[in-house]
Amino acid sequence: MAFRKFLPLFDRVLVERFAAETVTKGGIMLPEKSQGKVLQATVLAVGPGNRTKAGDLQPVSVKAGDRVLLPEYGGTKVTLDDKDYFLFRDGDILGKYLE
Repeated sequence: MAFRKFLPLFDRVLVERFAAETVTKGGIMLPEKSQGKVLQATVLAVGPGNRTKAGDLQPVSVKAGDRVLLPEYGGTKVTLDDKDYFLFRDGDILGKYLE
């Protein structure tokens, strides 16, 4: 719960990537090299948003608990209590999964 001590600023979003699949549906164990990069994540915390030129607050388009699709590259790795999280700008997030 270290992410509760961390608040992203502006339009940044703190996410935790899903774990990589280590076993195929057929039961075959995958080595680390053949595991693909996980592009899905859960939003843990969001910043308040960005200010427009007029000074109005433009809110972030996702909220804590949302499942999102991330770009393959990008983001800033943040380690909190020996666990890795990632910071992305709201505009870098590709999409949000609807429940």
